[in-house]
Amino acid sequence: MRNERIGDYLVSQGLLNEEQLQKVLQAQKESNGAKKFGDVVVELGFMTEVNFTKALAGKLRVQYVDLDNIDINTDAVQKVPEQLARKHTVIAINIQGKRLTVATNDPVNFIVLEDIKVSTGMDTVPVLATTSAINKAIGKCYSMQNVDNVLEGVNAMANDLGGSLEDQEAQDRVESAPIVKLATTIVENSFRADATDIHIEPFDKYTRIRIRVNGDLVELMNISSAVHSALTTRFKLISGMNIAEKRIPQDGRFTQVVDGCTLDVRVSSLPMVHGEKIVIRILSTGQIALRKITDLGMSDYNYQLFESMLRVPHGVILVTGPTGSGKTTTLYAALGEIARPNVNVVTVEDPVEKAIDGINQCQVNQKAGMTFAAALRSILRQDPDIVMIGEMRDTETADIGIRAAITGHLVLSTLHTNDAASTVVRLVDMGVASYMVATSLIGVIAQRLVKVLCPDCKRPRMSTEEENELMKIPSSIQIYEPVGCPACNNTGYKGRTAIHEIIHCTAKVSAIIAAGGGKEEIEQAAKANGTKLLRDNAAELVQAGQTSIDELVRSTFSV
Repeated sequence: MRNERIGDYLVSQGLLNEEQLQKVLQAQKESNGAKKFGDVVVELGFMTEVNFTKALAGKLRVQYVDLDNIDINTDAVQKVPEQLARKHTVIAINIQGKRLTVATNDPVNFIVLEDIKVSTGMDTVPVLATTSAINKAIGKCYSMQNVDNVLEGVNAMANDLGGSLEDQEAQDRVESAPIVKLATTIVENSFRADATDIHIEPFDKYTRIRIRVNGDLVELMNISSAVHSALTTRFKLISGMNIAEKRIPQDGRFTQVVDGCTLDVRVSSLPMVHGEKIVIRILSTGQIALRKITDLGMSDYNYQLFESMLRVPHGVILVTGPTGSGKTTTLYAALGEIARPNVNVVTVEDPVEKAIDGINQCQVNQKAGMTFAAALRSILRQDPDIVMIGEMRDTETADIGIRAAITGHLVLSTLHTNDAASTVVRLVDMGVASYMVATSLIGVIAQRLVKVLCPDCKRPRMSTEEENELMKIPSSIQIYEPVGCPACNNTGYKGRTAIHEIIHCTAKVSAIIAAGGGKEEIEQAAKANGTKLLRDNAAELVQAGQTSIDELVRSTFSV
């Protein structure tokens, strides 16, 4: 049993079929042994990394651990030097007497275990974890020690200077070890905290660094204002900005590898009273697998509506919502579903956020005159089947997009509106003829992100009359409220999910649009069609104990 090959074991357990196994073996053969069997299985999308690791644990009869959801003993971590942990992709997680429990992605590699035994002088007990979870844990556990060292170095540098830096001095100092380490550490720690943005804000006496986690800004650290100039110069230097120009806003981008994952980082600088404010957006990279539509958090009902929209051969599908509500993620998931080898898919984006295999992606460049409208005109001469427009920003882009749909293309795009019904009105307001909107629109998806309650510390209570009214239910039910615990950094929430409002443009809705109907009329017709509003969707999540009343009000409240 133990000598059985992992591929045969997965087939015998019904986790892979014979055809998939042959594809994996072929891909592994083509890589000339450079890739492990498990890596290829995950890469081809036949199993998730977690499911494969659990199956491997079952075959090897080794315990599987989920490093994201266990308390790692810091004394145990310090027994294994960081260099050794990174070299072998291992992390010590517990210590009992002379026994050290070590999480590894290869528990049968006795050379590694022997290496750790010699280094620590302790018996090692291997447990199995995913490679990405181990890399993340190594980053988190060792970085906390690093931050203190880095800040010590930076503060010592600030004291040496005894004040702010002159331009030339700043440039000389910007390549100095403490500043380089500080810049790297800020991005690393923000990524490990699942942050989407980093704000570096200069004030008179200090510089505040905050990160946006689950939509809220959280303070990461404060540093001396003496090193602010050097830190901003460092970020401007690596993102390709002009470091001599401090009077006007600038934009740039760079890449950084954190825990084996390549991050695409966008940087924006804006002059303030006490220096330049830097805001850094951390984008999920092309290395992170494309989300499937089923992973977007849609209810089964909304998922079926969305699926049926994607089957329509030509027309416009619009995704709307505020900035940072996951519109692009939804569009990419839709593209992943409908992009086939026999269709030509072209996108126009500003910027291209995720590189997708087999899809032609075009980047907008305003300075060179490559606008959305200009790119779109050229794309329509490139024989496309499906066109994705990053955003309908102006009348010209909207007009070309709608015309492309009428001439037999499937067009996907985004728009910034508050709900699905007002999207239609916005298009007409932008100058697109209402009869063209009516004939080309397949449907509109409005979405928001709501925070998910931490499962470890959420507290049950009965809903009040006012809350029942908000959720449109007749009597009080058990709902949950956030509390806060170490697992969720005392926020009470862990992660986010999306809520959706989907309007199908049926014959009745199209007739209202063509006649120049308002938002209320379209909404009533859509409701009669079975559309569930954003608030209904959020109320269902509250009733299911997934989110709180506060989140329902925050994401869907309207006057």
